[in-house]
Amino acid sequence: MSIELTTKDGHVTITNEVVSTIAGGAAIECYGIIGMASKNQLRDGIAEILRKENFSRGVVVRQDGENLHIDMYIIVSYGTKISEVAHNVQSQVKYTLDKTLGLSISSVNIYIQGVRVVE
Repeated sequence: MSIELTTKDGHVTITNEVVSTIAGGAAIECYGIIGMASKNQLRDGIAEILRKENFSRGVVVRQDGENLHIDMYIIVSYGTKISEVAHNVQSQVKYTLDKTLGLSISSVNIYIQGVRVVE
């Protein structure tokens, strides 16, 4: 699935993987985020931290008509206020996608996959 935009100069297609990568990059810049986790890979209670090239495995982009929904799976730092970190990620992702791609996001849902102690 991809996002189709029509401008006065022509047609633009943005794949969901591009949206996922930009959203993941925006999320890990937020304070309290250790990294992105895969949405499917939770083994023995330990979530694996994804590398930058695999952010799309930790972000789900859903389209409902004109509405765009983002589901993000993250790992947070121990000792941070999880609700505040989640709110900051939601705000940052919405802002970044609006400024970078010109997309209006209906919702950013955060799923905490783990908490890690930072040394």
